[in-house]
Amino acid sequence: MLFNDTIFHNIHYGNLSATEEEVYDAARRAVIHDTIMKFPDKYSTAVGERGLMLSGGEKQRVALARAFLKSPAILLCDEATNALDSKTEAEIMKTFRSLASNRTCIFIAHRLTTAMQCDEIIVMEKGKVVEKGTHQVLLEKSGRYAKLWTQQNSTLEV
Repeated sequence: MLFNDTIFHNIHYGNLSATEEEVYDAARRAVIHDTIMKFPDKYSTAVGERGLMLSGGEKQRVALARAFLKSPAILLCDEATNALDSKTEAEIMKTFRSLASNRTCIFIAHRLTTAMQCDEIIVMEKGKVVEKGTHQVLLEKSGRYAKLWTQQNSTLEV
């Protein structure tokens, strides 16, 4: 959830005692700093009510920057990369790996390129666990996860 305030305040809310440089560093880690610097008012840019002035991917990256700044003991991400292009997703997931060190991170994801990087993947269907394991183990089982992986990574023939 974003506040009708500046981008700086929306990130800074993750840790109100953080310095300006820590806010900028969190934005860099969330791959949003360069985009913010292109806005006419930079970090003073108003995001509008519920972030109306930002694209879906920009809102998501501002929220991720807030999470990076907060650095919580437990991080729950529900579709954290779904509004991002593949390149930005890969950059953010690399940053998540450093954030995940020595803490519990739970990712809810339909995009399996996000899930594949987790230590353990739990595949659910109709509210029930149908498989669990690492990406490689689940691919080797040739079960539901492997079918979803193949579906998401197959190219359409024209």
